Amino acid sequence: MKFTLRQLEVFVAVARIESASRAAEVLSLSQSATSTALLELERQFDTRLFDRIGKRLKLNAQGEMLLPKAGELLDRARELEALLDGHHGFGPLNVGASLTIGNYLATLIIGRFLQIHPECRVRLEVHNTATIVRQVAHFELDLGLIEGDCQHPDLVAEPWVTDELVVFAAPNHPLANRGPLEPSDVASEAWILREPGSGTRETFDHAMRHWLTGLDIRLELEHTEAIKRAVESGLGIGCISRLALKEAFRRGSLVPLEMPGVDLTRQFHFLTHKQKYPSAGVRALLELCRDITGDATRSDEINLPFIA
Repeated sequence: MKFTLRQLEVFVAVARIESASRAAEVLSLSQSATSTALLELERQFDTRLFDRIGKRLKLNAQGEMLLPKAGELLDRARELEALLDGHHGFGPLNVGASLTIGNYLATLIIGRFLQIHPECRVRLEVHNTATIVRQVAHFELDLGLIEGDCQHPDLVAEPWVTDELVVFAAPNHPLANRGPLEPSDVASEAWILREPGSGTRETFDHAMRHWLTGLDIRLELEHTEAIKRAVESGLGIGCISRLALKEAFRRGSLVPLEMPGVDLTRQFHFLTHKQKYPSAGVRALLELCRDITGDATRSDEINLPFIA
């Protein structure tokens, strides 16, 4: 073969980061060694894989076609290396989760996964849904766990478990304990919501689309815990996953507002790239996610693993 795995590793790192110097830092190589490996790969095949735009390296059409194949070959090589080391073929995993899943499910599930497979190394990134979709699409993540749907043409979104958003308030709020409410009952209230781009906000906007023009959105926050604290302080009412509110409802520090006329259900999804090889580690993690979900019909009913 004219190429080496090191050259492919450099190519993939530069393609994802769009900078030879930053790729060198990630790979623990000198900038000279990184640039040389990339230039030799292009020279050996008399081709260009990047467009040079100032200091930025942007994949061209040839590079775009090579990236998923190179990534797959490296994944298989890492599995082979791990197998030769006696680690059952599990290489490192890069997993991304949107915020509700990341904060309330993913850490416990991955903790259980590492108990079963202590030889594996997992990097978990927690961002909003839009960011996770972008990272999976750019081959930066092996697997995404997202709230809501994804229509990206290069990705596969597989249903996992149903989730339900719930409108909630502080226990001393005037709407607390009022019984079933109509959207018109809450339209004039101050709202504390997730930011645009999150799966939670997308579901809320769709459910309340007929009343959105009149809503008083007082605060938009990136974290569910911050939303809970703001609502507890009396700044307004909120709408996030019932999973994130399970303990607060049990303690009575927050209370649900019943809105039977509004559909706030959604689906959690597994997100993978159509062109990315599903490694043995990814397959094992997906199987564990499904096993832990079990027969739960809703996310807040999942019997989460205890991590000793």
